[in-house]
Amino acid sequence: MAKMDKKNPPQDPKPTPEEEKKRVESNGEEDEEGEEEKTFEELGLDHRLIRALLKKGVDKPFPIQRVAIPLILQGKDVVAQARTGTGKTFAYLLPLLQKLFPSDSGSKSRLAPGGFILVPSRELCHQVYKEAVSLVELCRVQLKIVQLTSGMPVSDLRAALAGPPDLLVTTPKCIRDCLSAGLLQPASISESLEILVLDEADLLLQFGFGDDLKALTPAIPRRCQCLLMSATSSPDVDQLKKLILHNPFVLTLSEAEDVKDEVISKSVQQFWISCNSSDKLLYVLALIKLELVLKKVLIFTNTIDTGFKLKLFFEKFGIRSAILNAELPQNSRLHILEEFNAGLFDYLIATDDSQTKEKEQAVRDKDVDSRKSRKGAKPKLDSEFGVVRGIDFKNVHTVINFDMPSSASGYVHRIGRTGRAYSAGASVSLVSPDEIEVFEEIKSFLGEEEDNGTNIIMPYSLLTKDAAESLRYRVEDVARSVTRIAVRESRAQDLRNEILNSEKLKAHFEVNPRDLDLLKHDKVLSKDPPAPHLRDVPDYLLDQKTRDASKMVKLTRAAMGDNKSCRRQGAKKRYRKSRDPLKSFSAEAPKRVGKDRMKGEEKGLEFTRKSKKQKPV
Repeated sequence: MAKMDKKNPPQDPKPTPEEEKKRVESNGEEDEEGEEEKTFEELGLDHRLIRALLKKGVDKPFPIQRVAIPLILQGKDVVAQARTGTGKTFAYLLPLLQKLFPSDSGSKSRLAPGGFILVPSRELCHQVYKEAVSLVELCRVQLKIVQLTSGMPVSDLRAALAGPPDLLVTTPKCIRDCLSAGLLQPASISESLEILVLDEADLLLQFGFGDDLKALTPAIPRRCQCLLMSATSSPDVDQLKKLILHNPFVLTLSEAEDVKDEVISKSVQQFWISCNSSDKLLYVLALIKLELVLKKVLIFTNTIDTGFKLKLFFEKFGIRSAILNAELPQNSRLHILEEFNAGLFDYLIATDDSQTKEKEQAVRDKDVDSRKSRKGAKPKLDSEFGVVRGIDFKNVHTVINFDMPSSASGYVHRIGRTGRAYSAGASVSLVSPDEIEVFEEIKSFLGEEEDNGTNIIMPYSLLTKDAAESLRYRVEDVARSVTRIAVRESRAQDLRNEILNSEKLKAHFEVNPRDLDLLKHDKVLSKDPPAPHLRDVPDYLLDQKTRDASKMVKLTRAAMGDNKSCRRQGAKKRYRKSRDPLKSFSAEAPKRVGKDRMKGEEKGLEFTRKSKKQKPV
């Protein structure tokens, strides 16, 4: 339940502003029952926004929205701390749009955008932008919303800021670039800016945007309303509070007395498997091939090479998967996310390289790279990419940590990709002896104590050691064929394919969006086809416990209505039939079933097959 801090209730009948803030926070528990019954209308939202939400299938506010929306509409600075997937985006986006709606007296003439939404990654920028545009279109309101990224040419940035827009969704680095290029003037921002939002604030400073935010701070007027959204509490968040906010209301989302237990939703079951680093391929294959985890599955690695090694390894066993990392073009990354969310493939291997040496070196040498020769240089990583930075993955049932993150905060953001909007989910972490230290740090952060015997992250009991060992011979034999050279070649091949898809065909896809279905991001990179005997696991390798566990997972999947009716094959076949009008054109008149019934009976099975094809899928 969303409630506010209950410490230090005021004693003075005429409280100061700080005491007034604490008084409102202390009344959170008393108002819980009333908040549960509140609707969007009672929160004070505009009827146009309520109508838009109903069209999107949203009829009741989440707990954090019930508390945050009224405060934001009142013009208060707000710090909202809640785990991922609890509705923080709508908690600030709905009141922000309402405050920017043109009034009856006419819209104000601005020299700069009236609202800024700063996010830590391009993917999250695109996601927030799409939500804002969708709401405005459903509201039928004239409101100009623009998204900017640092990779855009100066001419495109200047054209986008012409007007200027009412709302700007961007990254801190892009704001600094616009200030340096003179596209945004500090004086204009001070005069026009009404509301500033820092989304995923715990990541903004963690990923190196501190200097960019400091460059914007002098231009923020004191009257500007500032909102800070975060999934975790950290010194970085406290630093941002002091830097930008003024006497804010601090909101937390809690469903129990212990705040640490609420960092990750209770609807997400957390498991771990202890294994050596060399055995991680064995255990991740056992989880997938023995069907012990629910699809869709999001697999995290710490390096790009590990991601490609895992993909090539899967291909040997007939498992199709896609790769997502900072090396790919932005258009390809966005399309991969869209296809994964649409259910066109079940396994996505995402590289969370935000804290690896490879990513740090790319950020550190971003100015030096321009002076060096580009011949033989490695592909430049996108410093604004982050697969765990608030991206809304749809219907991810299982998160697998093939490599453990380097911090507890990274673990929280990874696991937050499942169990969104209070849905069920699970996570399985493969922990090697070298990762025990960070694993203990994660357990301590989540509130797990050995003395009390409480286990938040449970050992994964569905996979027995005997079941995993039964696959060892196959795994070790295949793993030897996935060499460093094969990984390097497949990485280069995938990058060439994605650059071609992103740049060469960009204009074509804008005119023919349906052709995007023909692009496959889960293409096989291996030169040799997978061996037929590796596609399936023989029954004699499975013990009774593993068979029972697999049946239980299948029954759970069936009960959830998870089937493959939305896979690419059916859509592709239907699309091929009508793709070329010259090939599908027929000069013959359509035949009637009544007159041709005798012919159909003579043809027998052939007629039946044709009639089946005509049924809608």
